[in-house]
Amino acid sequence: MEEKPESTVTCPVCPHACHLKEGQAGFCRARACRDGKIVSESYGRLTSIALDPIEKKPLSDFMPGTTVLSVGSYGCNLRCPFCQNSQISQPGEGGMPWKEVSPIELVASAQRLREEDPSVSGIAYTYNEPLVSWEYVRDCSVLAHQAGLKNILVSNGCANEPIICELAPLIDAANIDLKGPIQKFYDNCAGDFATVQKTIEILAATPTCHLEVTTLIVPGMNDKDEDVESIAKWLSEVPTEGDPITFHITRFFPRWHMNTGEPTPVKTVYHLADVAKNYLDRVRCGNV
Repeated sequence: MEEKPESTVTCPVCPHACHLKEGQAGFCRARACRDGKIVSESYGRLTSIALDPIEKKPLSDFMPGTTVLSVGSYGCNLRCPFCQNSQISQPGEGGMPWKEVSPIELVASAQRLREEDPSVSGIAYTYNEPLVSWEYVRDCSVLAHQAGLKNILVSNGCANEPIICELAPLIDAANIDLKGPIQKFYDNCAGDFATVQKTIEILAATPTCHLEVTTLIVPGMNDKDEDVESIAKWLSEVPTEGDPITFHITRFFPRWHMNTGEPTPVKTVYHLADVAKNYLDRVRCGNV
């Protein structure tokens, strides 16, 4: 008798659309098939938690001078060879220690910090790729708003439209990585350029969400004038319902699979910022 092929379930969160067998983890290493359903295995499993200046996210034009409780888990749905945070984003469940923190516990911690220091403005979902456990972001964000706290999303933006549409009304400020100007660049990262563009468009069209965008300038990959000009020109044409988009141009340092060579020259960062200023009013330089 011919054996039936083992059934799979498709993950709906990002363009990878992983077809997972029972017990199998997805490309992101944070979602898996359990009892015939795709679940977030990293839900509430925090590998990093810190109180940061909001400018470190980076957010330069949203509640400057305040601090945020920054939290991250493990897993990412991209494989950028130049990842600046691979020790957190790339391991799976067993790759580094984690502590389980429920949404109620996280928001309570942020409230206690705010009582001690009124400059604490909210919670930032960051460090790894928070959208691989978007349900945790959603559940925490609802409670944070009830407590009068702001929600900040720092993400690669590579999640499907229904996910972004559900989260957008809950996010007060976001910084989205726009890694390069074309799909060919995203091929190096196992990402989807059009999906990230759509995320930026949705957040920009959400009146209650302040949006900033970051491009890491990697020598030999996206450091030409035309690369940044293409990004800046497109950002200038994105319709916005709130504040104008702030564009961060940041300096690469050798990390992960690109751990040799030199950092991006500081003069290159400043020069490319000048290129971007031909299209955008709010351009910032980072890591310089």
